[in-house]
Amino acid sequence: MSRFDVLLGTDFDGQPVSDVDDVIYEALDDPRHRERVPGLVDLLNDHSAEIRDRFLACVALTTWAEPAGFDAVMEASRDPERAPWYDALIDRKFSVDNTFAQLSSAVSDSDHLALEKGTWEQRTEAFRALVRIADREYFDEKLGDLLDIRTVADLLPDIREVVARGTAELAARRPQRFDLATQLVDLAAAVATVDPAMAVSLAQDVLSHDAGHRPLIHAVAIVQRAETLETRRFADYLSALGDGAVRVQIREALT
Repeated sequence: MSRFDVLLGTDFDGQPVSDVDDVIYEALDDPRHRERVPGLVDLLNDHSAEIRDRFLACVALTTWAEPAGFDAVMEASRDPERAPWYDALIDRKFSVDNTFAQLSSAVSDSDHLALEKGTWEQRTEAFRALVRIADREYFDEKLGDLLDIRTVADLLPDIREVVARGTAELAARRPQRFDLATQLVDLAAAVATVDPAMAVSLAQDVLSHDAGHRPLIHAVAIVQRAETLETRRFADYLSALGDGAVRVQIREALT
């Protein structure tokens, strides 16, 4: 049995599994996962190991709220295209790297263990690193929805900055590798429960350069998540820009 099979190919009772996710998520309720952490750290840092194995070791360690996992996410985010597993997963819609989308899910899923293990601060910094590259790397429409309220409050300056950079890219009319406008709108929507006025402002900045159907539909989440004077005015703004489908979504959000 290979090292990978021992670490992530068998459950905590020693039985083989067909899906690595079964082991990763079983660990959230099984403290025996801690016995596998040193082996996974070694696998993660083994440059001779298979790229897939190293990536899944990172996903497991991150989901389990281990410092080594969060550190690996932050390191990968410093220079995304030089991450060892970059392009190991490819999104079918846009044919771009999808590993950062998976890592963002792992960081999100670590919430309970991060509180238990005292690694919430590292979790926040891992999310900060991911948010900061959201103007150039694809997150499969996950990142904005994965940010919890506490983390959003800590990352407001970072979200504002990355949306501004992304908006500048849209304003330059350069070809985009993926739907950047929708990804930026999703980040703006994440802010709605913390600072509705800021959410509206960020989304309007994006939509002023790309008011396509998908960004408009995703922007309705701001109206759903906060009921303020700003968001009601924003609902009128979206209604004026959008088609019938957008207006239906707005009516449902308001009721």
